[in-house]
Amino acid sequence: MGYRSDRTAEDIKREITALVRELKDPRVTASMLTVVRVEVAHDLSFAKAYISSLGGIEEAKEACKALNGNAKGYMRKEIGLRLSLRKTPDLRFIPDDSIEKGIELFAKLNTTRKKDEE
Repeated sequence: MGYRSDRTAEDIKREITALVRELKDPRVTASMLTVVRVEVAHDLSFAKAYISSLGGIEEAKEACKALNGNAKGYMRKEIGLRLSLRKTPDLRFIPDDSIEKGIELFAKLNTTRKKDEE
């Protein structure tokens, strides 16, 4: 990826994070959602946002279903206005379980450390 698409991906990630907090859909606001990363196509026509939840992959799937449905057009319009993009990328939200895996890894490290201390 080039510098421009990397910068645009970070800007879109920041705006998606802000917009998710403003949405009133209970499937989105019920869980603590995190935008893990955003990948933007080289021509900036398409963007994939990876969404993770502290509640697990099932909550992330529900949130992505809501975001890909009703909220997709609103978020695309708002991102275009906030970032003054000439062409706003089409958004796709993909569930990601990296937070869940990180918590499991942290728990395993803690148990290993406790065993070493004994």
